[in-house]
Amino acid sequence: MNLNDKFFSKLIWIVTAVVLLVVIILKLVPPPQDKPAYIYLLPHIIGGINATCSVLLVLSLIFIKNKNIQAHKVTNVITFMLSAVFLIFYIWFHLYEKDTKFGDADHNGVLSAAELAAVGAIRYVYFFILITHILLAMIVLPLILISFLRGFNMQVEKHKKIVRWAYPVWLYVAVSGVIVYLMISPYYNF
Repeated sequence: MNLNDKFFSKLIWIVTAVVLLVVIILKLVPPPQDKPAYIYLLPHIIGGINATCSVLLVLSLIFIKNKNIQAHKVTNVITFMLSAVFLIFYIWFHLYEKDTKFGDADHNGVLSAAELAAVGAIRYVYFFILITHILLAMIVLPLILISFLRGFNMQVEKHKKIVRWAYPVWLYVAVSGVIVYLMISPYYNF
């Protein structure tokens, strides 16, 4: 590992720690009183970004399987940039809006017995997908950053080793993000 690799490795872990810390802080701080009107568009944009990233990740795999390295690189850069925009919008939205409760049909923040009965066991499916999505999202960021570093440095064998883990996790996080959005969106309080 050369000096440049050491620098970027440290930077990757610093970025990962900062992102994780910001997301944790978002859960702890109260939202500002005044909300911009556009804030309620963000979940829909975020869902669209996740859907787009899902498609682009599949295209990236197809490109590399067909040995179209340039298309693979460009697709991954676009996917990475969209994921960065996703993260910014996610943080921005959750600064103003805290968690939405799955099943809260009357949007009062409390799940009644009738609301719980209405969603039934699908609530457990939702939480399984949500929890795995969140946990894997925390894990995937450094994997993505390391795979990008190795790919751009043309460390192909090292890139392949990390991508073997990073790709399916990133794809799962993107697809499960769309599923979570589709499942929770009827319960948004706006």
